[in-house]
Amino acid sequence: MNEKELLLTTVKAADDKRAEDIVALNMKGISLISDYFVICHGNSDKQVQAIAREIKDKAEENGYEVKRLEGFDEARWILVDLGDVVAHVFHRDERSYYNLERLWGDAKVEDIQSELQQ
Repeated sequence: MNEKELLLTTVKAADDKRAEDIVALNMKGISLISDYFVICHGNSDKQVQAIAREIKDKAEENGYEVKRLEGFDEARWILVDLGDVVAHVFHRDERSYYNLERLWGDAKVEDIQSELQQ
């Protein structure tokens, strides 16, 4: 699986748990951390945890190692580091506060909507 397939797996896993406002940013040439950031949010602590757990589980099912999972117990901002893809799963209130989309405003937004409608 290449980084694009990992990105789509991550996006679909988040969507399966009803994550809201899923955005994928192409970080190539912008960040040394990863090729893609996936940003989404849930409306409760339990939903945020379920989204992060689903991303982790689907990545592992496809042979990817989860390098780091941070913030799970607090469920305000969970970071799932998959190497080429880093997923940021926010609680709704925290997402607007940190506003990563604006922080990384020079990153190209990937078109993932066609994948979510399948």
